[in-house]
Amino acid sequence: MILFSIVSTAFLVYRFMLIGYILMSWVPALQESAVGRFLEKVCEPYLGFFRKFIPPIGMIDISPIVGLFALVFIERGVYSVLAFFL
Repeated sequence: MILFSIVSTAFLVYRFMLIGYILMSWVPALQESAVGRFLEKVCEPYLGFFRKFIPPIGMIDISPIVGLFALVFIERGVYSVLAFFL
């Protein structure tokens, strides 16, 4: 079904955007680029939700890892809802 393909592609693209944003946090110069600012606008609202509830462990912020896992569960939930209605 084409709807499943569109949803799957959207989640895949967002997952790659999150991973790119996470990796860019290791190189501050990349965060200041146009791509870095775009990824911040797109990814930070989602990751900020998890940062409210998950404090960093020392210098390590594990909220992006939890955010990626949650995105997988959200994707599966969306698939279930789509399968139910289609």
